[in-house]
Amino acid sequence: MSTDVQSPAKNNRVAPPSIMRRYGSQIGIIGVGIAMWLGFVIAAPTVFLDPDIYAAFAQTTPLFAIIALALTFVVITGEIDLSFPSIMALGTAIFCLMAKAGMPHWLALLAGFATGALCGWVNGALISRLNIPSLVITIGTSFLYRGVELILMNGTGVPLTEENYPMEQALFTSTIYGVPVQSLWALLFAGLLWVLLNRTRFGAHVFLVGDNPTSARLMGINVVSVKTRAFMLVGVVAVFAGLMTSFVGFYFWPTTGDGFLLNTIASVFLGGTSVFGGTGSIVGSLVASYIIGAINAGIVSAGINAFYTQLCFGLVIVISVVLQTIIERRVRRQSITGR
Repeated sequence: MSTDVQSPAKNNRVAPPSIMRRYGSQIGIIGVGIAMWLGFVIAAPTVFLDPDIYAAFAQTTPLFAIIALALTFVVITGEIDLSFPSIMALGTAIFCLMAKAGMPHWLALLAGFATGALCGWVNGALISRLNIPSLVITIGTSFLYRGVELILMNGTGVPLTEENYPMEQALFTSTIYGVPVQSLWALLFAGLLWVLLNRTRFGAHVFLVGDNPTSARLMGINVVSVKTRAFMLVGVVAVFAGLMTSFVGFYFWPTTGDGFLLNTIASVFLGGTSVFGGTGSIVGSLVASYIIGAINAGIVSAGINAFYTQLCFGLVIVISVVLQTIIERRVRRQSITGR
């Protein structure tokens, strides 16, 4: 005798998440990027159909884009780092001082990256061990690291000419088959950090800690270690960006890193990383970085007053964060109700 009654397992089977639910933020930011690019092409076709403008983007945008990729980890954990501009300067200053003292350049590079890791460790340890808000700590350490750098350099810069730094100039400023190496570095970082975030235990722990740190602790995850390593990652990548920025300009300025803060943070939030933690996207942060980098050039090329740049930045960020919050709440409601 047949029956129409199904087993409880079949009745309670959860449908796999749709593509929009899994990749909605990435698809959304890519759509925003395409729409903005089409708008710029229509408004200023002579500029945005010229390959030179894209070569310029490929050289300048990666300078803050690679930091945004690393900062995505910290924001997913529910924290923020405002000290990375100062870490950029301090790590690069250590490299310059050691190279100027006659140390092997590879050793000077390692010392610079070690400085970034140490700064990140200090940030992460103070925040995760003492439960001090990251906003407060990283404002303080930003002044601290910048002060140390200014004292070490005595407020003076260092020329980074190709004659004295041929290896570094080739590493950070060369062109490979017509493509600026800066963008190749950005793509390499994006690929490595995507794998780290989405295909490793550390990446899974980053999401769990950001979603619910109490539950993460109950699951046996070392929340202190996860947050500290995320901040260390930002520190190392910030030094790399500081070195690349300095060699692109053939000079290390004591103010290196100034002006990077807002563009970098805007790229992370515009890219779909939640301000509440628990969700984020490397692809979204990368695409958003190029959107942020194109806004200024697009506005000027379209004949609009450059003063409107800040207005556009604000509108893009506020609208994107509001939309992401609405979408996130709707997805959670659908997950709970099953509809």
